[in-house]
Amino acid sequence: MKLYFENSYEALSQRAAALLLAAMARDRRVNIAITAGNSPRETYSIVTRHINAAPDNYRNVHYYNFDEVPIAGESKGYTLRELDQLYFQPAGIAESQIHPLTCENYTTQDQAIDDAGGLDFMLIGLGADGHFCGNMPYAVKFEEKIYRIPITREYSWYSSLTALCGNDPVPEWFVTMGAASLMKVRQLVMIVNGLNKAETVKHFFESPVDTAFPASILKLHPNFTVICDKEAVSRLSS
Repeated sequence: MKLYFENSYEALSQRAAALLLAAMARDRRVNIAITAGNSPRETYSIVTRHINAAPDNYRNVHYYNFDEVPIAGESKGYTLRELDQLYFQPAGIAESQIHPLTCENYTTQDQAIDDAGGLDFMLIGLGADGHFCGNMPYAVKFEEKIYRIPITREYSWYSSLTALCGNDPVPEWFVTMGAASLMKVRQLVMIVNGLNKAETVKHFFESPVDTAFPASILKLHPNFTVICDKEAVSRLSS
């Protein structure tokens, strides 16, 4: 595991963008999966400027989402809709370069990715409750590749997921790449920022592998990089 503790969110974003751009700069097809959410906003802004300056240099890059919560009556779920707004539209990414994971294709998507050469790079965040991608506390199945998770009231994260849905009907389940899929990714990068994640980061580094804290499994990845700002690591004991 490689660790980078940066002095600011801006420095974190620069580091993450540099790694992402380096992964893209190859003379072959490059397959990457990227995260939605607040943490990568500046990273995507930096990468977008590079792509817009020389779009032909990045036609070889193909994109995958690693989880999806469906929206009733819509062709795109919450994750893909947010990725459109955060990155795909500002960077002018062609539809032919985007390969969505959906609730319809989740049983075949892992094989489709393997057939396309596998994932070269994945950028993820860390949830305050220790989730990664859509692998949620106690519902996670470490042995699974891409699988579905039921949305039921028994889980502590139920209210936060239903809040995501707003006025839309709450779906019965959603889909996510599991740990078995992530272990195949050639380069896995996790970014974490802010004081609100400080206790979560402490737990990540100081606790054993446990389904109560799904991201704990990621410490077993063979090529894993963690980038945090100084606020996120402020509660580490050393």
